[in-house]
Amino acid sequence: MAYKLPEMGYPYSALAPSISEKQLRLHHEKHHKAYVDAANELLEKLSKARKENGELDMKAMLKALSFNAAGHMLHSLFWKNLSPKPGSPSKKLLKAIEDEFGSVERFKKEFTQAAVSTEGSGWAALAYDEENRKLMLMQIEKHNVNLVPSLKLLLVLDVWEHAYYLDYENARAKFVEAFWNIADLGEASKRFEKL
Repeated sequence: MAYKLPEMGYPYSALAPSISEKQLRLHHEKHHKAYVDAANELLEKLSKARKENGELDMKAMLKALSFNAAGHMLHSLFWKNLSPKPGSPSKKLLKAIEDEFGSVERFKKEFTQAAVSTEGSGWAALAYDEENRKLMLMQIEKHNVNLVPSLKLLLVLDVWEHAYYLDYENARAKFVEAFWNIADLGEASKRFEKL
């Protein structure tokens, strides 16, 4: 079994002007596909070494596999978080947001600050901590650093430059602002309802 590049679920032009067709196509067909291909190549190399009793640099292998597999998984979630007709949060998610942040506006402000201030390449995420029964924000560096394993991801925003540079150049804050026009809190609600 191999990782597969997912279908977008909407045309590449559907998110304009927040994300242009050219930007979205490049991000999906080139960047996301590169993580899928690299993860599959690493899994194949690992399988071959095991069958042939070959030697591997496990530290390098597992680090690269974690980076590429997490890149694939986060991007797959990201595409579903975007919609030309984004939904509103369900009553259950809305209550959780209000309980944790005080209001949707405050949640959006804190999420925006998390996204804009992520160092280098990374992600902003809204997650749910099942143990403490609360929503939490995360800044994920690269694809796999600062990711808390037990938290369930509900909403993610890719703030690597490859996600926005064609449309916004180095103005990450403008990209994050535009994200709220296409952020599908209805889709985040579906994930939250399954917890």
